[in-house]
Amino acid sequence: MRRKFILTNNPAVLTPEAAAGGRKEEKEKRRRKRHLGLEAGLVTSLAQALFLLQSFKSPYRYKYQSFVKLTLKEPKQPSALKDKMWFSLPLLLLAAWSCLADGVAGDDGLKLSASRAAPLRSRRMIGGTLAPLVPWQAMVYLSDSVLTGGYAGGALISDRWVLTAGRNLFLRKSRQDTQGKNPLIPKVYLGISELAEAKPSREVAVERVVLHPGFQNQSDWDNDLALIQLKEPVVISDRVTPIPLPERGQDLADGAQGSGVIAGWGWGVYLNLASSLKHLLVPLANHSACKAEYEQSQLAPSVDDSMFCTGSTGRFQENVCFGDAGGALAVRDAQTGDVYAAGILSFDKPCSQHKYAVYMKLSSYLPWIHTVTRGDVPNSAAVRSSTMATMHSWQS
Repeated sequence: MRRKFILTNNPAVLTPEAAAGGRKEEKEKRRRKRHLGLEAGLVTSLAQALFLLQSFKSPYRYKYQSFVKLTLKEPKQPSALKDKMWFSLPLLLLAAWSCLADGVAGDDGLKLSASRAAPLRSRRMIGGTLAPLVPWQAMVYLSDSVLTGGYAGGALISDRWVLTAGRNLFLRKSRQDTQGKNPLIPKVYLGISELAEAKPSREVAVERVVLHPGFQNQSDWDNDLALIQLKEPVVISDRVTPIPLPERGQDLADGAQGSGVIAGWGWGVYLNLASSLKHLLVPLANHSACKAEYEQSQLAPSVDDSMFCTGSTGRFQENVCFGDAGGALAVRDAQTGDVYAAGILSFDKPCSQHKYAVYMKLSSYLPWIHTVTRGDVPNSAAVRSSTMATMHSWQS
C-alpha cells in the first residue's frame, strides 16, 4: 500500500522529512539511554562484585577436627545459579576493570592503565581463611608500610625465644640490602590474631636478635633464619604457647607426603598488608620437583637439603604470599602423632606466580638453635602435650 503524505504547515501533521527526522532523533535518544543504562549498570555491578569479593569465602573450608587429624572439607555441590555466578563474576570484573582502566580519569587527567595495574593487582595473599588463635604465632613488626619494613611472622619456640626468617629484620629484603648490615630490633606481639590487637599491652620487649651466621652470604635464600630473645619469659597460656621443635629423627625426606598448616600476615586482596591472621593447609611437595622448578630462575632460591617445599592447594590454587615469611609450618609426625615446627617459611613469593613455597628445614638447624638458646628451648613432653591440647580445642 502506498502511503500518502500531505504537505502542510500544521505541526500536528507530519511530513516525510519530519517523520524521518523524528525517527532518527528517537533512535538517538534510545541509544543514549541504553549507553547511560549500561554505564550505570556496570558501576552497580562493579560495586556488587566488590561486595561479593569482600564477603567471599572459599567453598573449601579448613576444619581442625584435631591437630592429629587435619582434614580438608569439600564444599557442597553448587547449584546451577551458583555455577552461573562463578562463570559471570570473572567476566564482570574483567569488563569493569577494562572500563575503569580505559575510560576513567581523575581530576588531574591521569588515566589508569590496565596493563600497568595488573601486576600490582596480582601481588596479593592467595586464599586462606581467617585463623583461630594460633598460640605460637608471633608478629615481627617493623612498621605498617612495606616500604619501611612492614610486618611478618614468627614462631614462639620457648618462653624466651621467637624464631623467624632473617630477612624479616631488615627494611629491604634482598641480599644486596642485607649483606654487611646490622639487623633491626623489631617489636614482637604474641597472642593476637588481628592487627588492631597489636597494642603496647600485647608487645613483648626484645633483648637481642641473632642472625644465622651463614645468612649474609652470596645467596639470597641460604640460612634465612634469625632468633629473637625476649627480655622476660612470657606467661604460657591458651593464647601464648610455644610450638615444639623437631626431635632427632624427625625429618622431611625427599618425596615426603602429607600436609602442614601455615599461618601468616600475608598481603590482602586490596594490596595492603593483612589486618587479620590467616591459615592455610598446604601439601608437602616433592623435594626434587621443587628443586628442578627453581633451577630455571635466578630470582628464586637454589633449593638444597637444608630446605623443603610446599605446594599450592585447592580449586583456587591457594598459597602463601608476601608477608607470610617467618611463620612456622606445623606438621604431625606420622608415627608418633607429635606436632612440631618442621620449617620456617622463607620464600613467600609464590602467590599465583610460583607453585612452590620454600622453608628452612629446622631439623638441619637444631645445633645452631640450641647453641644460641643454651638450653632455653625445651623438647619436653609437657610442651608437646600443651600444644596437642590446644589443637584439640580448635573445632569449627
